[in-house]
Amino acid sequence: MRLVMKFGGALMEDADQIANSAKLVAEKALKDNEVVVTVSAMSNVTDDLVSMAESARIGDMEKVRDVLSALEKRHLDAARKLCDEKTLKEVTARVQKLIETLSQCLTGVFLLRELTPRSKDLILSFGERLSAPLMWGALLSRGVKSIALTGGEVGIITDSTYGNAKPLLNITEVMVKDRLLPILKAGVVPVVTGFIGQDENGVITTLGRGGSDYTATILASSLDVDEVWIWKDVDGIMTADPKLVENAKTISTLSYAEVMEMAYFGAKVLHPLTVTPVQERRIPIRIRSAYNPSNLGTLIKEKGDNKVIVKAVTAIKDLSIITTGGAGMIGIPSVVSRVFSTLAQNNVNVVMISQSSSQANISMLIRNNDLERALKALKVEFRNGDLIKDITTIPKVAVVAIVGEGMRGMKGIAAKLFTAVANAGVNVLMISQGSSEFNISFVIQEEDVKKVVTSIHESFGLDKT
Repeated sequence: MRLVMKFGGALMEDADQIANSAKLVAEKALKDNEVVVTVSAMSNVTDDLVSMAESARIGDMEKVRDVLSALEKRHLDAARKLCDEKTLKEVTARVQKLIETLSQCLTGVFLLRELTPRSKDLILSFGERLSAPLMWGALLSRGVKSIALTGGEVGIITDSTYGNAKPLLNITEVMVKDRLLPILKAGVVPVVTGFIGQDENGVITTLGRGGSDYTATILASSLDVDEVWIWKDVDGIMTADPKLVENAKTISTLSYAEVMEMAYFGAKVLHPLTVTPVQERRIPIRIRSAYNPSNLGTLIKEKGDNKVIVKAVTAIKDLSIITTGGAGMIGIPSVVSRVFSTLAQNNVNVVMISQSSSQANISMLIRNNDLERALKALKVEFRNGDLIKDITTIPKVAVVAIVGEGMRGMKGIAAKLFTAVANAGVNVLMISQGSSEFNISFVIQEEDVKKVVTSIHESFGLDKT
């Protein structure tokens, strides 16, 4: 069996967690399975790297040195607990060399007082580059032949959009096969840094936060594996956020389309782009618990279980509504284009859209931290007031969505949904349903999320699935 196993930051947090993760790999690798491992940075390390980069930019090198010293100690302490004597020497040397290189990068930012997207990607890459040797050392110490490589070294080639690079999948597939297949055939487990690639000039790039899942499925597609196992600290994907709904259940099966909808609308188990590389090859993804490995978790494949009409209810907080209105918008197609072009030029992502049938206004859902920038840009663009007279906002809202392929063509779902919302005593601010009919999403005040999600969860019997 050929597998890709991915371990997130929570399962790479310290020596105990890494040891448990390495045990899960060894159990498969020592039984003649071909295993590729993808790792995230140790928990909170990426945040530390962002903090150091910003501190260096503003000239606070004392803070940089303090955080860097703590980072080195954390990784070396873990190595001492994970590795046997011979392996420890090699892992320690790697970690210390990486810390020295990171220090030089941060000094460069300090001297220039400039943090470019390219240099930020380089700095952020050190989280995974530091954690991979720890997993490598843990596997070697368990008698598993292994090698630690970066995403760029195994052939993940991207464009040069630093901070959110897009993989060039055709060339990546060729290079990954060429570099990793001989390693697997030799009975060696490659430990690959998640989140990281390199552009065609060999410059390090990152795939965006949460991109380690994406790395795992890119490798899986390139190597045509049997399954991808994404190990988490939960039993699988749940019918709702258990922080909101205490009796949320694990979903046994989901389709690719369903999990993509769930990821987009707030389910934090997967990166939204994770499914894309494996979908065409129909490679299943399994979300499993590292603390309960006997549980098979959630299986994601081409077709889900359509007997269950609604699979889950999800929510995204920290959003705001912007509404543009004015009689001048009616019948003028270019107005809508100008609105979205203005937002795009200012790097504002629109989460959801709703337009009145009269075409006199458009409501857009955006992140709270984009609100001020979006308002300023729109007011400048439409300052004449001949087309758009009013630009209004509703801050601190949330989008709630129900997801399920079984909803397609099924009558009464919307009625049941909004009856549940009404029973919770909550007003709906905005509604949208995709043409796929896989989801219905709507916007409410953020303070009402818990009672609305709970009411919907009970109404559709998700607590009994």
